[in-house]
Amino acid sequence: MFRYLVVALCLLVPLQSVAQLPDFTELVEKQGPAVVNISTTQTASRNALSQQLPQLDENDPLYEFFRRFMPNPNQPNPGQPSPAPRDFQAQSLGSGFIISADGYILTNAHVIDSAEEVTVRLTDKREFKAKVIGADRRTDVALIKIEATGLPTVRFGDPARLKVGEWVVAIGSPFGFDNTVTAGIVSAKGRSLPQENFVPFIQTDVAVNPGNSGGPLFNLRGEVVGINSQIYSRTGGFMGLSFAIPIDVANNIAQQLRTTGKVTRGRIGVVIQPVTKELADGFGLPKAQGALVNSVEKGGPADKAGVEAGDVILRFDGKPVEASEDLPRIVGGTRPGSKITIQVWRNKAARDLQVVVAELSDERPGRQARGAKPQPPAATQFGMGLADLTDAQKKELKVEGGVFVDSAQGAAARAGIRRGDVILGVNNQDVKSVEQFRQLMAGMEKGRIVALLVRRGANSLYIPFRTDGNG
Repeated sequence: MFRYLVVALCLLVPLQSVAQLPDFTELVEKQGPAVVNISTTQTASRNALSQQLPQLDENDPLYEFFRRFMPNPNQPNPGQPSPAPRDFQAQSLGSGFIISADGYILTNAHVIDSAEEVTVRLTDKREFKAKVIGADRRTDVALIKIEATGLPTVRFGDPARLKVGEWVVAIGSPFGFDNTVTAGIVSAKGRSLPQENFVPFIQTDVAVNPGNSGGPLFNLRGEVVGINSQIYSRTGGFMGLSFAIPIDVANNIAQQLRTTGKVTRGRIGVVIQPVTKELADGFGLPKAQGALVNSVEKGGPADKAGVEAGDVILRFDGKPVEASEDLPRIVGGTRPGSKITIQVWRNKAARDLQVVVAELSDERPGRQARGAKPQPPAATQFGMGLADLTDAQKKELKVEGGVFVDSAQGAAARAGIRRGDVILGVNNQDVKSVEQFRQLMAGMEKGRIVALLVRRGANSLYIPFRTDGNG
């Protein structure tokens, strides 16, 4: 009897677990018709064969095999010599979703990038030629329009209410398979990706593949909370890491594109870096937070407001800056011309400054400083070979002082200091010479972490360094 009771209980456990899983059927039935398939065509002026052949040397024995037998759009008859490269029509697929009954559709900018023709196909198989209203590459958001009325639309949700671990659903056209539904959970929020400073991505484990781009991410209330934009993959396929643009960010971009055809963003003219625990200790901050300013654009908004290199920006327009990646998003979302208050940490105290936000334009690459060859090293300390800057180097770098790092080993190398760096300051005190640098370091408490302001190429950064030379 006891044995049968144990078996019965074991059978009940999976049944209870299954009963707790969410049912997505109603969501898909109601919201699926508002998700569209997007296909684009563009003329490609490259050799089609080279896009299909493996990257083989022409002398490789396998090269001739692939050349003769791999299908080639410019060579319909296998075995015949390849003709000269010529233009051909390339196609790509993506997804989108309808946000207004009169035909406005949101998708990714990369889905319609360079497209000469954009075709939208609805779930009822109707097809429309779409007009590109505008696209913003910085956030990867695009707005297109088809000439139709009475279309089904999605409802927007609030990404701020999303919780890590919450169920979400993606609908799109992976590999061209229309209205494919996949589900998963929110893995993280506010993710920063390389070269993506203006989007706090929603990370999920929803199966997202090529063709899902531009499709909606729904919460269980059937509200769109994001646009599926990127995947992390070593193979080009799903690996459990997908990223969506929060819908509030995308909607703000869409409204600007719809009304003005372009997107404007704020800027204040600073270069920032993260505040590590070591740097926070060096600056006397209670905890590692904010965005550390390592250089200020001369004559820019921050410079006019009195912001200095070494300041840590803690708040911007009343919004907390918890991490350095928060600042570009907050500043970028501020209307140019606005006069706002920023709170900075300087000399172990917080102070408020007033700044007038300027408009962000296309960034220009920084110029690498060259200068004359350094003088021979004049001192070695903490694993650093140091030398005073020549007049030519000071002129090239546009600095009045600093010491050149001729070599970096041991503690210096472990801290991240490299040969060719120029040390400009120690804990916000300017360094004029090797001798002054040695005196500043000698006056520091043994074992204390200090913040070294370092010029590296055209950029500056702060490096935490322990004064006892233990890295």
